[in-house]
This record gives sequence, C-alpha cells and structure tokens, in this order.
Amino acid sequence: MLILVANLGSTSFKYKLFDLASNADTPPRVVGSGSADRIGQPESAWSATLGQHEEDGTLELPDHAAAAKLHLDLLERAGVIESINAIDAVGFKAVHGGPISGAVKVDDNVLDTMQRFADVAPAHNPPYIAAMRAFAKLLPDTPQVAAFETGYHQTIPKARQVYAIPHEWTEDLGIRRYGFHGASHRYIATRLAEIHPQAKRIVNLHLGGSCSITAIKDGQSVANSFGMTAQSGVFHNNRVGDFDTFALLKLFKADLDVDTIFQRLGKEGGLLGISGVSADIRDVHEAAEQGNDRAKLAVDAFVESCRHYLGAYLVALGGADAISFTGGIGQHDKIVRAAICQNLGFAGIKLDLDKNNTVTGKDEQRIEATDSQVAIWVLPTNEELIVARQTAEVLGRATH
Repeated sequence: MLILVANLGSTSFKYKLFDLASNADTPPRVVGSGSADRIGQPESAWSATLGQHEEDGTLELPDHAAAAKLHLDLLERAGVIESINAIDAVGFKAVHGGPISGAVKVDDNVLDTMQRFADVAPAHNPPYIAAMRAFAKLLPDTPQVAAFETGYHQTIPKARQVYAIPHEWTEDLGIRRYGFHGASHRYIATRLAEIHPQAKRIVNLHLGGSCSITAIKDGQSVANSFGMTAQSGVFHNNRVGDFDTFALLKLFKADLDVDTIFQRLGKEGGLLGISGVSADIRDVHEAAEQGNDRAKLAVDAFVESCRHYLGAYLVALGGADAISFTGGIGQHDKIVRAAICQNLGFAGIKLDLDKNNTVTGKDEQRIEATDSQVAIWVLPTNEELIVARQTAEVLGRATH
C-alpha cells in the first residue's frame, strides 16, 4: 500500500512516500521523499530523493498545489511509481480540528471545521486546507486522511484540559487545552515501548522550531504543554509560549492594534524576541558565547521554560522511568540537554556529560549516568510513519 504523507508549513511542503506491506514481517519502506521551501516567493528551493538518486533545484511555486504537482511529477518521471494514480492514499499531519480529533477521512465537514479553527491555527490550518483541496484535484479518486495532532492527547484528564474561564466558553466555543505534536509524542511512546518496555512513566521533550513536552503513562498522554493553540506552553523559535493575557491591556494602551500584537507575538517572540539575534538557537548560542547578554538570557529562559514543565510532569507521573529528547534542538543541542538535566539528582535524573557530548542526533542513544535511576534517551522522531499507519487504519488496510 502506497501512502504519501504530507507535512506542511505556511511556506513549506514536505512529504514521504511509504510502502506499507500487508506482511507483518516486512517493515515499512520510504520509497520517495521531498520538500519545497519559500513557497509563494519568486524562487522556491526544492529537493527530492527518488529511489536511489537525488534531485534539487529552484522554481517558482506560487502555492502548495504547485509544490504537490511538482513532486508527484518527479515521482512518476523517476519511475518510483507507475503513475500518480498508483498512490493509494494521502495522509496529512493536520494540526487543529477543534472537536474533530484522531485520524479521519477528509470530507467537506472536516474542511469546514478546520476553517472554523483557522483563527487559532493561522500558520497551519490554511495551508493544509489548500493542500487537501489541491490533492483532491490532482488525485480525485485517492482517499485523504487527516491525522490531527490533538488526537494523541484525548487521554489527558479533564482537570488538565480546562481553563478557569466561564464554563460556557469551554462548552460553546471549545476553548480548552488540546495538546499538539501528537504524532511525534505517539511515536516516541511507541518506540520506547519497543526498546525500553520497563519505562512506563515517560517525559518526552520535543524541542525544535516548535516545542512541547508531554507526560506519558503506560503509552498514553496524560499532560501536554500546549494549550488551546500551538502558540502556547514552552516558548518556541519565534512564538511567545505562555503569556499573561492581561498583559494585553498594556499593549492596547500603547496604541497597538490587535492584529499587530498577535502578529508580533506569533512571529517576533520566543528565542528571537528575547535575544534580538535569531530564531535559530544555533545563532543564539554563538551570540551568547561572544558576550551577548540578551542571547544568553534567551537560552537560559528557554531552559527554565522546559524545566518548569519537566518538574510539573514529574509530579503528574509520580516520578519518571525515562525522559527523552527529540526534535531538532532535543537531538542536536548538547548544551540545552545538559542544562535541562542539571541538578536533578533529587529526582533520580543524572546525565553523563561525556555521553551527552558524543550524541550524533541521528541515532537512538542513552545518555544517563550509570547511577541514574531514570533513563535519559535521545531519539529521532518519525511523525510521518505514525501518520502513514493511522491513514492505513482509517482505510481498513494493513498497518505494519
């Protein structure tokens, strides 16, 4: 079964094409993958891995539909697929479906609901809606499945979902904590169950351009740092994270309009906002090493934000058997990992600095000290594989 999994940003398109065999002994294979960046700009960069060879280039891609068509044509031309109609399904790592959760077939109701929640997922829902409509035109007979990021977090107790707001806002408007990055956290829970089955209580830190932390008990999410939107929780590369809503009163009095305020919180906050240097933590580290106090503050504040949720989730779980780091920062930033784990011996968490310093970020590695009571893992995530399996499940096919 060939399943194309699409992962979209406001100006980016990424995909993996999976061959999911019906035989349980045959692991899933990625037979093609590709990406396009700077969609909508005069010159978009694209790349593709097509079987045994790679291609890349630049091209004007006005929208996600053009990016999708480019990559489908490349797959067919390279002989990875006989024709685009050989693709059995398209799965989307969708973000916010409000009351719709889990993995569902895309239909008009799903698209309409995503549109209704586009105001709280402005960077995610609109490009996904556009791509779903584009694929429907390109592959009219191919089913589509939306695997919503919120689905994995439906097991979170209600007391950790609600805000202390007038109850009708929760009931009538759906304002509550939803949780996101579900595919990534689900993959880590699934993978640790395979390689470390003794770990029943896990805190997973997905740290990258977008960041979240999840408490996992017996494979299920019981807490997640995101809230109503993917702007909240641990702060991000350029998104604000947790923020006191009543601070808006000061911004209104400064004659800033609502659109400007939320644009800046969503685009100029996080690491970029504090450091004034960059949204990329590598650049922020470099500036901090050169004596930039704001850059150092940004790193320190990011670490404190992560430790805040790690501490809370140790309480929620009654301790941990394992903590895991994934995502671009989690897998590759030894400074952040060491700082997050510093002085946690009281919780049984002790990092081996030598092991931490030799992490490649590409492999699965344990980095705890020999006398640590808690395992510390660095694990690459595989969100697309989770979405491929969910897509197959929705369509009633084999999921191995």
